Amino acid sequence: MSRPLLFLDVDGPLNPYAAQPERRPEGYTTLRVTFQSRRLRVWLNPAHGAALLALDYDLCWATTWMDTANRWIGPVVGLPELPYVDFGESLFAHRPDGVHWKTEAILAYADGRPFAWVDDEQSPADDEFVAARHPAPALLHHVDPRIGLREPDFTALAAFAATRHD
Repeated sequence: MSRPLLFLDVDGPLNPYAAQPERRPEGYTTLRVTFQSRRLRVWLNPAHGAALLALDYDLCWATTWMDTANRWIGPVVGLPELPYVDFGESLFAHRPDGVHWKTEAILAYADGRPFAWVDDEQSPADDEFVAARHPAPALLHHVDPRIGLREPDFTALAAFAATRHD
């Protein structure tokens, strides 16, 4: 039996970018990076890596940062180099059906394996799309981009992983 996949978005779950700009959340550190020709302030919690690694998942980046997350994000939160979903031409592509541009690529990467996906941009259209096209259990877990991953999120992810092995 293999472990389910855990697809990780950066901005929202790991970087609570929508928090009040003058108030770095407690336990977070500030990182300043140039990414996609923009200077960004990124807040990251160094404790998140250990908490994510303690979950019974195979971790994978599912973020616009793609492989860059291994250079800028992983080391700060304590994650090793992870595989990533290469969104290629679908990066930021608008879909008239309301499905997020990441969803189809995530399903292709999962290739029938159970998975959880933490992001701040999923919608009911994504839930329906995944339910109709993915043969294994999937958890699309929304994270509030004002607060990022918290203990209840880790609890929900652990509960899903505890019963989802293929």
